[in-house]
Amino acid sequence: MSDVHDDYVAGDINTIDDGDNHEDYGNENIENDGADRAAAATAALEFIARSLAEEPDAVSIEVSERQGKVVLSLSVGANDMGRIIGRRGRTAQAIRALVGAAGARDGVTTSVDIVD
Repeated sequence: MSDVHDDYVAGDINTIDDGDNHEDYGNENIENDGADRAAAATAALEFIARSLAEEPDAVSIEVSERQGKVVLSLSVGANDMGRIIGRRGRTAQAIRALVGAAGARDGVTTSVDIVD
């Protein structure tokens, strides 16, 4: 009878990782700032906001960390605020859901603040 771990390959998604082995990341310093940790979420938010805005050059995103969350502050032009928020905030809610999913892919909890 063969051992269960005979077919183990480092990084195999079908194995349980105890979380102590960080050599696969190629970086000794695992604690990065919020911008590095939420790269996919930031890119997703920028893509969505620029796609919706009439003035894509006016879109800017500031990344900060608050209470273990990565907070993405989105600023758009005055004429684009209504497009980003949407009726009854539905577009903003959808943006937050998509950015949250992208952040979860990176293993971080994200929050999107729309600032004027």
